[in-house]
Amino acid sequence: MNPRALLVFLHDVAVACLAWVAAYWLRFNLELPERFAQGLLDTLGPVVLIQSLLFFALGLYRGIWRFASLPDLKRIVTAAGLGALAAPMSLYMMSRLSDVPRSVLLLYPLLLVLMMSGSRMFYRSWKDGRVLRGEKGQPVLILGTGDAAATLLRDLARSEEWCAVGLLDDDSHQHGRQLHGVPILGGIAAIPEQARRLGVTNVIIAMPAASAAKRRRAAELAAAAGLGVLTVPSFDDLISGRVSISQIRKVELEDLLGRDQVQLDDAGLYRLLSGKVILVTGAGGSIGSELCVQIARFAPRLLVFYEVSELALYFIEQEFSRRLAQIPIVCVAGDVRDAGRLAEVFTKYRPEVVFHAAAYKHVSLMESDNAWQALRNNVLGTWEVARAALAHGVGKFVLISTDKAVNPSSVMGASKRLAEMVCQAMNSSATKTSFVTVRFGNVLGSSGSVIPKFREQIAAGGPLTVTHPEVMRYFMLIPEAVQLVMQAGLMGEGGEIFVLDM
Repeated sequence: MNPRALLVFLHDVAVACLAWVAAYWLRFNLELPERFAQGLLDTLGPVVLIQSLLFFALGLYRGIWRFASLPDLKRIVTAAGLGALAAPMSLYMMSRLSDVPRSVLLLYPLLLVLMMSGSRMFYRSWKDGRVLRGEKGQPVLILGTGDAAATLLRDLARSEEWCAVGLLDDDSHQHGRQLHGVPILGGIAAIPEQARRLGVTNVIIAMPAASAAKRRRAAELAAAAGLGVLTVPSFDDLISGRVSISQIRKVELEDLLGRDQVQLDDAGLYRLLSGKVILVTGAGGSIGSELCVQIARFAPRLLVFYEVSELALYFIEQEFSRRLAQIPIVCVAGDVRDAGRLAEVFTKYRPEVVFHAAAYKHVSLMESDNAWQALRNNVLGTWEVARAALAHGVGKFVLISTDKAVNPSSVMGASKRLAEMVCQAMNSSATKTSFVTVRFGNVLGSSGSVIPKFREQIAAGGPLTVTHPEVMRYFMLIPEAVQLVMQAGLMGEGGEIFVLDM
């Protein structure tokens, strides 16, 4: 037994002695008759010995007081309960309980549980800073009263930076109650009023599982009141184990643009992808890599990464080896314009579904000097991949296109429209391959996205580069864009162009 555990054991032995003595004192209203005082001394040793053996047997010294919780309380109750049975049996065999009042046998386990659990809870509260600390840190309002908020309150109790002074939630049944000692003051709409009353300058949104609209409303109300808005990590990040609830961060644009979870036809996607060989071109790009990760959920027989960039191919290979090592993968370095390389890959691996994500997509860079390269990569590359798919009997070919292909005003948009026309021309009822096209607009966080550029320009004091004062941009998050691409691939029977609702 290490020194700390020994100290805890000695504490519990002392508590067991005190509980037995206190049970006698309470029985006789603190005036112990001499006859029973001798009985107390005679029985104290056997009771404490039995109780100490039970403490060891039930593993009371494997836990850490610093994190004492419900499992520790259960062990204490079990030890006290067994002691309340074992001690009277032993004493009965020794002296037939002649000097032990029956009420003492009932009081003893109750006092023991109270003293042992109380000392542990006091120690944890002291270490958490709840005792003698006062209200240090900046006062902050917590939005939400669910599991995330409860966990956050426990973490903030140990924080020197924040002090939770109230909770807000739209569930009226919670109003007027408390969570970990912090009052639930009202609904989300009361943010301005409660912030003024409590002198709060920041709020923390602790509703990772709530709908995107609810989180967005909370952020807008707090921002309109001139408050700093922080949030806990997303629900996906929490369940993946990548972050903990205490990693509070500023609200990002992704938090405001997120929509409710897309309901996928999982059964249909399993039929499309499970047990199949899937090839993804541009597998190392922002869309291609997310596509690979989400396809992996449906247990393909083999995932073929086709990528021209060695560095991007390395990154996606490393991500799979770290997070999805159970999925069989092949990393192929190759250009979509290389017909020979495509033929080699299609012949060797025989893909059954192809997602064609490889493209040049930066609008301004593809103008003038790079126009021919945009045509070669986006049109000729699509032509070569589609021809290989057709020649090797691929079941479904999904082209990832763009909303800029609608009445295109740029070289990039025009090249993607030509790529769509290539796929439509190749689609025929006489062939085994079904060609499906999916269009979407700006994807937040994708390579070349305008958002990082806007952030840099704002940080530098402006100005923002926009094409027109009244321009309206539509955005979608990468995960939901990829989910909808897969769904469209499932729905398509050949020749369709699907447009995602941005």
